[in-house]
Amino acid sequence: MRRSAAKAPAAAPQTAAAGADFPRSAPAAAPTEAPAGPPAGPPVDNAPRQQMQTEFPFELPRGYVDESGTVHRDGVMRLSTARDELIPLRDVRVQENPAYLSVVLLGRVITRLGTLAMVHDGIVENMFASDLAFLQDFYRQINAEGHTRAAVECPHCSEPFEVELGGSRLGES
Repeated sequence: MRRSAAKAPAAAPQTAAAGADFPRSAPAAAPTEAPAGPPAGPPVDNAPRQQMQTEFPFELPRGYVDESGTVHRDGVMRLSTARDELIPLRDVRVQENPAYLSVVLLGRVITRLGTLAMVHDGIVENMFASDLAFLQDFYRQINAEGHTRAAVECPHCSEPFEVELGGSRLGES
């Protein structure tokens, strides 16, 4: 059932003969003291809410070449969920060859690639190795809050440097 808002009756226009003595708007009420006791309702949070970014654009170094010869380089990857990392573990291809995990996982989290209608693991397994390596690194970066490196200091010389914290394969970091 469709609901529509009730229309308020139109206010009669004021003319010189009717209502000329009345102001067109009511005067503001004088401020009164607030009643003692707890506030009438919960406090209103007027702070701007921060939106979490869940999709990240990327550009492949070489690009995926489809069966018609079209090169697709621009894409979007979304953040991974626990489900995205667990479901591929049931895949027979992953059970037979654990290196296939990254292909299946990337096929789940890449939401757009060029003008392709759909991205799946079959697309990912036919990418150039340099593009696959790029996507694996990109996956680690966006799912580890933007980076997989930590700043540390050498215990001997006190020289600062960075170390890689990510796992060796996707889904293992």
